[in-house]
Amino acid sequence: MRVNGAQRSTGETWRQMYDRAAIQVTAGAGGNGSASLRHEKNAPKGGPDGGDGGRGGSVYVEAVGNLNTLHTFRYKRVFKAQPGGAGLKQKQHGKAGEDLVLQVPAGTVVYDAETAETLADLTDHGERVMVVRGGRGGLGNTHFRTSTYQTPRFAERGEPGQERRLRFELKLLADVALVGFPNAGKSTLLSTISAATPKIGNYPFTTLEPVLGVVAVPGTEDSYVVADIPGLVEGAHEGVGLGDEFLRHIERTRVLLYVVDGSGQEGRTAVEDYQTLRRELAAYQPEMAQKPALIAFNKIDMPEAQENLEAFRSVVVGESTVLAVSGAARIGLEMIVLKLAEMLESAPPPARFAPKQEETVLHPHAVDNSRYAINHEADGMWQVTGPTIERIAVMTDMANDEAVRRLERELNRLGITRDLEAAGIAYGDVLQIGAVEIDWGEADLD
Repeated sequence: MRVNGAQRSTGETWRQMYDRAAIQVTAGAGGNGSASLRHEKNAPKGGPDGGDGGRGGSVYVEAVGNLNTLHTFRYKRVFKAQPGGAGLKQKQHGKAGEDLVLQVPAGTVVYDAETAETLADLTDHGERVMVVRGGRGGLGNTHFRTSTYQTPRFAERGEPGQERRLRFELKLLADVALVGFPNAGKSTLLSTISAATPKIGNYPFTTLEPVLGVVAVPGTEDSYVVADIPGLVEGAHEGVGLGDEFLRHIERTRVLLYVVDGSGQEGRTAVEDYQTLRRELAAYQPEMAQKPALIAFNKIDMPEAQENLEAFRSVVVGESTVLAVSGAARIGLEMIVLKLAEMLESAPPPARFAPKQEETVLHPHAVDNSRYAINHEADGMWQVTGPTIERIAVMTDMANDEAVRRLERELNRLGITRDLEAAGIAYGDVLQIGAVEIDWGEADLD
């Protein structure tokens, strides 16, 4: 954040709210299959009995309702799930790797850092998304026995786990956002209508991170959540002051409460403050300025504010209801609490940044496993891409001749050998399949 390391006029270091994070996640690799052959007393030349490797652990991101910061990811930014266990003799399968679940606050949007794709918007406690899938366990040699090939001496290697760079962005979940200039009295107002205890002081940017407060509705058992958004200034949407760091926290709120200083003691009029705030919200995101709104004409206990009230109302008439209040003197508080509750009854639901899925667990997009592509990259260099053949190649033990011959058969079966030969591949050329390189012809692949 821009304010990291800056100093207040009191000498206190500004705190940083960890509402953004970037991490690297890697799923566990599958365990290698076993190439064991039975060696029993009565069967010295027994057939294959190698077990399959266990699948690798996947990585999930899960929303947790009692978290309110991404501080967990401040220092640790690389996360890996557990690999699967290797297969054993006597057809014993390897143990599956344990999944890794990363917990984030409810309201966190998960992005693919490379493509900027929104993977999930986790707004509900317990909602989770799989972000990388664990690798498949390699097949043991029992799977490769045929009527004419009784003792296969090879097994598959475990498939590597998927990798991904993620970006987290926390957008607070609150019903009402208090929006106003520094020293407008937002923190005092929040502290008097809720149990929140924000820092309060007579200098700019007293509130350095959003503060949430639960407001009880008098005469009912209802309540709602109000967020005190750090003070905005003109140019906030372009990064002036602290505004660009916190404007996104208003996106989910259903109702806006503009808090303006009616006294004019800061050298600006309440009209100027209100109009500037609306411009800043509209410049950041036009929809934000169109949210249902209420105006708190604050500091009405001061003579200057009392003199300015009617002039302010005459300018904003027809836009929003204006309520004269004083957080410090506790004037008009019940009126504003009740009015906000009334507005919330008909306000639109909170914004969501990805389609709501029916299932709690969201999985990556399915792929067409049957497709492949051939590219002649340069003289003597060829590349084959496609999910099925790349998986087979990476799970092939290239140091085992029998395993390599099985890869040859798969290239033939899928039609890749035919298409490569038609495209002009020659003896000695290099074929790359994913991370695997093959010298064409030396392994009898032609």
